[in-house]
Amino acid sequence: MAAIIVNGVEGVRSLPIGEPLGQSGLYEVTQEAVNQFAEATGDHQWIHVDPERAKDGPFGGPIAHGYLTLSLVPRLLPEIMKLTGFSLAINYGCEKVRFPSPVPVGSKLRATATLDNVADVTGGVQLTITMVFTVEDAPKPACVATILLRQIV
Repeated sequence: MAAIIVNGVEGVRSLPIGEPLGQSGLYEVTQEAVNQFAEATGDHQWIHVDPERAKDGPFGGPIAHGYLTLSLVPRLLPEIMKLTGFSLAINYGCEKVRFPSPVPVGSKLRATATLDNVADVTGGVQLTITMVFTVEDAPKPACVATILLRQIV
C-alpha cells in the first residue's frame, strides 16, 4: 500500500480522526539490527544478544528490545503517511507506550497508524498518532504507542 501524501496544515486537518491511516510494509527484525541497537543503547541483556542462551529463555530465542520496536516509528510511519509543506518535524514525545508481546528475532513487523487528534501549536500543528506494531501472524500487538509529532510550517 502506498503512503498517503498530506500537504500542509490544511492537509493534516482533512485527515480522518480515529480511523486507520494505513499500514506499513513488513520489516524483518534481524539479529544484526538487535545487536546494533544493543551497542547504541548499552542494553546487552542476554534475551536480546545471546541467541544460544536465549533458546532456553522464556521466549525460546532472542527477542528485539521493546525500545527498538518503538524506534521504528521514523522508519515505518513514512510508509503510511508522508507529510509535506512543513519546514520542520519534531518528535515531541509519547503519551503512552506498551509492549504487550515479544518480537522474536527473525520475525516481521508491520505498523498501523491512526490519527487521534490534531492541535494547534506555535508555528504549526501537533498530531497525536497511535502506532500499533504487530508481528506477522501473532495474536497480540508487540507495541502500542501514542506518539506526538509537531509539524512546523
